[in-house]
Amino acid sequence: MNSFRNTQRDAIGDAGSGPRGSSFGGDAYEAVVVGGGAAGLSAALVLGRSRRRTLVVDAGEPRNAPSAHMQGYLSRDGMSPADFLAEGRREIAGYGVEWRPGEVTGAAPDGADGFVLTLADGGTVRARRLVVTTGLVDELPEIDGLADRWGRDVLHCPYCHGWEVRDLPFGVVAHPAMPAHQALVVSQWSGDVTLFLHGAELSERDAALLDAAGVRVVAGEVAGLVVTDDRLTGVRLADGRVVERSVVFAGAKRLAARDGVLRQLGADLRETPFGEFVVVDETGRTSVPGVWAAGNVTGPQEQVVNAASLGYRAAATINGELLMTDLEAKAAARSGTGDPAGREGDGSAA
Repeated sequence: MNSFRNTQRDAIGDAGSGPRGSSFGGDAYEAVVVGGGAAGLSAALVLGRSRRRTLVVDAGEPRNAPSAHMQGYLSRDGMSPADFLAEGRREIAGYGVEWRPGEVTGAAPDGADGFVLTLADGGTVRARRLVVTTGLVDELPEIDGLADRWGRDVLHCPYCHGWEVRDLPFGVVAHPAMPAHQALVVSQWSGDVTLFLHGAELSERDAALLDAAGVRVVAGEVAGLVVTDDRLTGVRLADGRVVERSVVFAGAKRLAARDGVLRQLGADLRETPFGEFVVVDETGRTSVPGVWAAGNVTGPQEQVVNAASLGYRAAATINGELLMTDLEAKAAARSGTGDPAGREGDGSAA
């Protein structure tokens, strides 16, 4: 067993252990992954290990860049997002996957079995299959100081950050579509939660649940945050009141998927309370044949570990589809000679 492991380890990074020899060369790839976050790198890892000639094009704009650490990823809990991505790029390189910084600005079918992608630097690449993992942008409420503290003491996900700020005084800025939801959820991590309605209205059921959770409700618009010695200390209301808080949870007023490539290709979209997102099946397949999507470009609730899982699933599906497509084409070509098995006749009469 040890001998096998050593042989396997030595093989990684060897050119001979990468993509199998094929007619693909130059700017042509069996798969191109657009986006180099957790979903994209996970997809690239699986495709590389499947010996597919794969390229990752990464604009370098991860959603979690403002965060110092990421949590909830087994064996990577507390790792910085930057270190996580660097390790992912190192791993995919070991399987022959190419990584290229840049942005895909155009995408179109190539008239055959694949796509032509235009890059921001003017270059083009061709791909038989695409995996779009470009994520989303959080469009934050227009509250003074909120964007500056984003990912530090202004947070959006208690599963990502709740443990680190547990038992501190929380403030929550209500989202107009679901005003009570986030305050109710974060009450699991602190017994001192104040919900700032910021123009939102509560239903009777919301009010009852907030009361049961011990959440204080403050009416009025939020004007800004109070920061002392580079530390959030309060929430300032439009009428001048200041409520002391150490942490503020605030969901984006809108989540804008980076879905330009998907829109250009005509992928179906669905409307949600937080914005439009691409329609995918359980494997990440979109309505456009040959195109998959994974991670936060498909929806707002995918954590890093979920995004990596979805990238894995999409890549495994793509490899299986490419495999069967090529085998069926080969079988059809052989059957055209009158021998489906591809064997020459022995010359004997029936």
